[in-house]
Amino acid sequence: MPKIETDDGVNLHVEETGTGFPLLFIHEFAGDHRSWEPQVRYFSNTHRCITYSARGYPPSDVPTDPAAYSMQRAVKDAIAVLDGLEIKKAHVVGLSMGGFTALHLTLRHPDRVVSAVVAGAGYGAQPEKQEGFRAESHATADSFEHKGAAEVAKTYAVGPARVQFQNKNPRGWAEFAEALAGHDSLGSALTMRGVQASRPSLYALKDDLAKIETPVLIVVGDEDEGCLEPDLMLKRTIPTSGLAVLPQTGHTANLEEPDLFNSTVDRFISAVDRGAWRTRDPRSLTGATM
Repeated sequence: MPKIETDDGVNLHVEETGTGFPLLFIHEFAGDHRSWEPQVRYFSNTHRCITYSARGYPPSDVPTDPAAYSMQRAVKDAIAVLDGLEIKKAHVVGLSMGGFTALHLTLRHPDRVVSAVVAGAGYGAQPEKQEGFRAESHATADSFEHKGAAEVAKTYAVGPARVQFQNKNPRGWAEFAEALAGHDSLGSALTMRGVQASRPSLYALKDDLAKIETPVLIVVGDEDEGCLEPDLMLKRTIPTSGLAVLPQTGHTANLEEPDLFNSTVDRFISAVDRGAWRTRDPRSLTGATM
């Protein structure tokens, strides 16, 4: 599998499967390129599926400079993957941290994104929760740095929006937790500080979000409390968006409910490809009941 070098000299591990129109997957903080296996198995029959591990996640490089980690850098890395594979445009699917990246990629490089699936994106976005989220993120980063990923995974993997996965599919959850425990501790700490804790609030981007013309599908589990309100805001703000709420589902929606996630994304991409995904009719925004 190829290694793609970014413009600041970081090598990213990239894997691709299948042929057809490109479909780029961007993983969450607690995942890596392996997290998309249920989606790659499903979509590689019809699409060229690309997964990669973000910087800080072996077998990608782990830069030791804190300045090498940011949301802006994450977007540049996604572009580096597309450029390295000579892909001009792609459908993009991101979860959580990857969902933020997919959304920022759509904002900054709309010419590269045919459609975007933004799943489980919203933690810390609400202005009144941003300070608390940042404090918790820094505390978690400290734990990764001083205790190590194996120890942190014991509690991180059973967070309020992760227990749904554990209850539904203990074996699948155990694989997820084991992979998280094997992550690079320094890479996880630097990612948590530089990307998670430092990203701008989605609410501060509402003017830009309202100008998006790219088709967007927002996906959220109804028990993913930290994302529900921000995702409603995204739906109400992005005129080309749709909102899919998965019942009795937590944060790791693509692994927790792979069949439902895949079919939802598949219908969205198919609608985009045939020109059937629409911009919201402004008559639906008058505020009147009847």
